[in-house]
Amino acid sequence: MSVRIRLARGGSKKRPFHKIVVADSRAPRDGRFIEQLGYYNPLVAKDHPEHLKVDVEKVKVWLGKGAQPSDRLMRLFATLGLVEAPVIKTNEQQPKKSAPKAKAQERLKEQAEREAARKEAEEQAKREAEEAAKAEQEAANAPAEETAPASEEAPAEA
Repeated sequence: MSVRIRLARGGSKKRPFHKIVVADSRAPRDGRFIEQLGYYNPLVAKDHPEHLKVDVEKVKVWLGKGAQPSDRLMRLFATLGLVEAPVIKTNEQQPKKSAPKAKAQERLKEQAEREAARKEAEEQAKREAEEAAKAEQEAANAPAEETAPASEEAPAEA
């Protein structure tokens, strides 16, 4: 007999409330169960004490006996530190169906190239402006030195 730790749904329409139960894997979702371990209320804030209430000792006993938690309970138990966090498979994260199609990818690539070219042009203009400012600074310093000897020569000729 395969035993699972899973959620049994209760509550009214659009107001879910779940009991955490140990049940035979062949039993109906809300049907017969072996033992109730706690409850889970998804409508309450995660930091609220009524969000998740679990008898940790009973859970450890059932996990020790080989009961397999459902995917949702695996994540909830991982937040409590009862089990290791499940590894999310990369192919389940983002379906390929929702990826942009070929034309959209081309447009995105062209847009990225235009953006890179624009940034490069801005950097080049900034560098040229800095070089021009540096050249003006040197030009301003150089004529002052050249005019000083010329002014000394002018009174000598007079």
